[in-house]
Amino acid sequence: MSFPAALARELESLLGRERFRTDPADRAVYAYDNSRRRGQAGAVAFPLNEAEVADIVRACNTHRWPLIARGLGSNTVGATVPENDALVVSLERMNKIEAVDKANRYVIAEAGATNAAIQEAARKAGFFWPPDPTSAAYSTLGGNLACNAAGPHAVKYATPRENILGLTAVTGTGEIIRVGTRTTKGVVGYDFTRLLLGSEGTLAIITRATLKLWPLPEAVATLRACYANVDAAAGAVSRIMAQPDLPWVLEFMDAEAVGLIRNRGVELPEGTESLLLLEVEASRDGLEGAVKRLGETVKGEGLVAFEAAKDKEEAALLWQARKALSPSLRTLRAGKINEDVVVPVAEIPALVARLGELAEAADIPIVSFGHAGNGNLHVNLLFDPDDERETRAAKDTLPQVFKAVLELGGTLSGEHGVGTAKRDYVELELGPEVLQLMREVKRVFDPNGILNPGKTLPPS
Repeated sequence: MSFPAALARELESLLGRERFRTDPADRAVYAYDNSRRRGQAGAVAFPLNEAEVADIVRACNTHRWPLIARGLGSNTVGATVPENDALVVSLERMNKIEAVDKANRYVIAEAGATNAAIQEAARKAGFFWPPDPTSAAYSTLGGNLACNAAGPHAVKYATPRENILGLTAVTGTGEIIRVGTRTTKGVVGYDFTRLLLGSEGTLAIITRATLKLWPLPEAVATLRACYANVDAAAGAVSRIMAQPDLPWVLEFMDAEAVGLIRNRGVELPEGTESLLLLEVEASRDGLEGAVKRLGETVKGEGLVAFEAAKDKEEAALLWQARKALSPSLRTLRAGKINEDVVVPVAEIPALVARLGELAEAADIPIVSFGHAGNGNLHVNLLFDPDDERETRAAKDTLPQVFKAVLELGGTLSGEHGVGTAKRDYVELELGPEVLQLMREVKRVFDPNGILNPGKTLPPS
């Protein structure tokens, strides 16, 4: 397929040569994302507002040409990789933070604003927006919403679906729709706002959103509980989540992950083979009691040490090591399959045990860490790309990981999305009746199937 000349002329007339590009070098830059998958972009468009997005979509719809919306390309499942010379619509220039309303506790931002920029604007007003994935500095709001990406604070404050009030989007026919409210209550009509979250740009292109803000905590303590084995650490998670002082961060690391952060200079007590990284927030006069009660909760067989970071520098070192875990995996093996599966919190020990069995059977490292309070673990199957046996073993083990997750009552993705990486496994989780309903919803929003085709749902 080659990009239609008539469509190219129409888009160049609309955007100008600087904001509509067909040069191979420009197209190559937008042909891949953080999944390391590479596709083929027919052209790249840079709209400045939702009216231009609508004009672009209408033009593509007339020509029946596929298009894909994206931000800065931090997606890890190939959801923003173009196929078949699709038009890439980059929203990175639509990055305004339009309003921070302190009285009503919301922020309005365009889809191209980074998560970090939104957090900073909220912080200056004394608030925060809970979703904060590790990629916050370079992941955009549109991408966060398209994948329902949450991050560590979801353990207490939930995901973007629970922290959004309304949004504006462009459907597959080029219609601009505004759904939701600016109030925290509202039940008029169907909930299209939350339907669009997690849909990976296959139903509509989100252009701006109204996000619910929360007051910044008065005091935060960063804590770590070190355990002699992963079973003990995983078992403590259920106890922590059942007590009233719910942490706003609860991160789990297995033995391999502990080894990686040791290599980054973090000192841990001897005998530590797994750990939990916690943060608890409270009023200034209530923090000490909350920390004390958490300390009692984490006690149990296998506990090696429980301690609080002495100062902000020590807390920052703990977080720096956690956020560097994913790239540090490349020091073990150059290749990795990174999955963000979720199981009920009480099933984390069973999942960790099953992953250990799979790693032993396949003779490859499997490293798991992540948001334990939600049961959301990042499971990394590591392999040497130059080793045919290890490469095959990793690929053959992936369906077994998914099978174990579903048998434990879990789901295949918590926040990374489906994209193309998990598309062929969706039927393992969803029945044919549900898939058919989803395909019918897709046809209503995008009757000609031009929005991000080939993603999220398996072929019918």
